[in-house]
Amino acid sequence: MNKEFFEAVKMLEAEKGISAEYLYEKIQAAIISATRNQYGNRDNVVCDIDPEKQTMRVYVNIAVVDEVVEPAAEMTLEQARAYDKNAQVGDFIQIDLEPKEFGRIVAQTAKSVIRQGIREAERELASQEFKNRHQEVVTATVVYVDDKGPDATFDATIEIGRATARFPRADQLPNDHFKPGQLIKVYVASIDEDGGVSYANISRRHPGFVKRLFETEVPEIFDGTIEIVSVSREPGSRTKIAVNSHDENVDPVGACIGPRGQRVNNVIDILGGEKIDIVRFSENNEEYIAAALAPAQVLTVLPEPDGSRVCHVIVPDNQLSLAIGNKGQNVRLAAKLTGWKIDIKPLSSVQTADAPAPEEQ
Repeated sequence: MNKEFFEAVKMLEAEKGISAEYLYEKIQAAIISATRNQYGNRDNVVCDIDPEKQTMRVYVNIAVVDEVVEPAAEMTLEQARAYDKNAQVGDFIQIDLEPKEFGRIVAQTAKSVIRQGIREAERELASQEFKNRHQEVVTATVVYVDDKGPDATFDATIEIGRATARFPRADQLPNDHFKPGQLIKVYVASIDEDGGVSYANISRRHPGFVKRLFETEVPEIFDGTIEIVSVSREPGSRTKIAVNSHDENVDPVGACIGPRGQRVNNVIDILGGEKIDIVRFSENNEEYIAAALAPAQVLTVLPEPDGSRVCHVIVPDNQLSLAIGNKGQNVRLAAKLTGWKIDIKPLSSVQTADAPAPEEQ
């Protein structure tokens, strides 16, 4: 039994990545608990497991006393000397339990504890895996997609290392269509705790996903030369990022775009074709807002003098639709990026308003 038992624990350690020491501790505790019931729930039951020698010993510590009050935990000197001829009052005698007495308990308890231990250890491993990857981009394997039947949700189950996580459709991009076995990039957006177990909230829509992807693709961001100051995003459609360089010799926009656009294109590919505008951050609000409205050309940015972070932007008439964007997307993203409320007007409307009224005849 011992050989098979120790081989089974080794196999679990190899297959599940669960520490053998962890399982032995759980099994020891459970065997002691189960066996203790036969001895008046006393704390004198001991279970020793030696993986190197592949031995398991279960015994009780019995106190040697002048007069026995608790038979489950005490014995007389005469009884003790049947086990140890040198026993004295006050000593403890270790009495091994015969296999018939604890064999069935060991077998049943070991099975139960191993099952429970696997579940607990897997949850613990998953929790640690998620905590280690918090707010990071990771490569996950799609295990299952609920895409069958009229009530399909297209929620996915994914594996990250040894951990499994649910990936709801609401956190996927609109053009994401996954298949089991597919490798995908995801963002561990946050970690929730429930009863000591950690659950990861996985996303491909979070702005942090784009930020981390650029850190991966652009060495200058990773080493701190370039800083991503702000990200505004409408997932699956368009993203704007504002970047700043801490080295005057490094162009932050050019570095993020990369040679022949390779760096930004790598990010776009992971995002399934999502458009990305990269703009230069500036401490000068007028310059920053004008850059944020790219690709539109801006003539003037006029902040309200009351400090309300509201501004009026004048653009050429032929740039108005480009500045506003499809359904207002470009100006909306620019406003999120800069933190300013932006009112866009064509040049002709300003010129008309400034023109003198015609003289009465």
